[in-house]
Amino acid sequence: GGEEPARGEEPAGGDEAARNCLTGSAGAELSAKLCRRQDINEGAAQPRRAAVFNPYTEFKEFSRRQIKDMERMFRLYDSGRDGYIDLMELKLMMEKLGAPQTHLGLKNMIKEVDEDFDGKLSFREFLLIFHKAAAGELEEDSGLLTLAKLSEIDVSIEGVKGAKNFFEAKVQALSSASKFEAEIKAEQDERKREEEERKHRRAAFRELKSAFTQ
Repeated sequence: GGEEPARGEEPAGGDEAARNCLTGSAGAELSAKLCRRQDINEGAAQPRRAAVFNPYTEFKEFSRRQIKDMERMFRLYDSGRDGYIDLMELKLMMEKLGAPQTHLGLKNMIKEVDEDFDGKLSFREFLLIFHKAAAGELEEDSGLLTLAKLSEIDVSIEGVKGAKNFFEAKVQALSSASKFEAEIKAEQDERKREEEERKHRRAAFRELKSAFTQ
């Protein structure tokens, strides 16, 4: 293939660029992305979120205040400021919330709401976490449910059935798993896990030793 112009050195002829953009053999989806990128460069594109996705109409179960809170949280952790929370940003978020996840755990969290399969969370997909949590669609051990519960955004985890249920759920959550108890349990689990690992290592070492001494 011929040399492509470096980024930022777009060919001056807009028409020619548009033609290339449409006739490229890159496939329809990529071509649409390229066209959009070009529109953005030329200032002709509408911001997609405003044009296509309106959180207030799509997520009617949440109040304006709740959506604003979620947006604030999303922006806080979108440290790359690209409108997405990627794997590393999600990793940091879960660490800050006090519930660090494994690499695989993080990938699975994204997979649960990643509707466009791009491996990161758009703001819409981020709202989907709270929607699914509130609708009771997340497994109890789901990292996303943990995220929703720890976010301190007032969204009923018990389903969108009104304030009474929400406050009952909140009180229950506080009494049954107060932070202190949860921390102690986590420490105990960690100790148990370390003990198991030590046992495995000792057993493996004994096996190795006997193999050599035969």
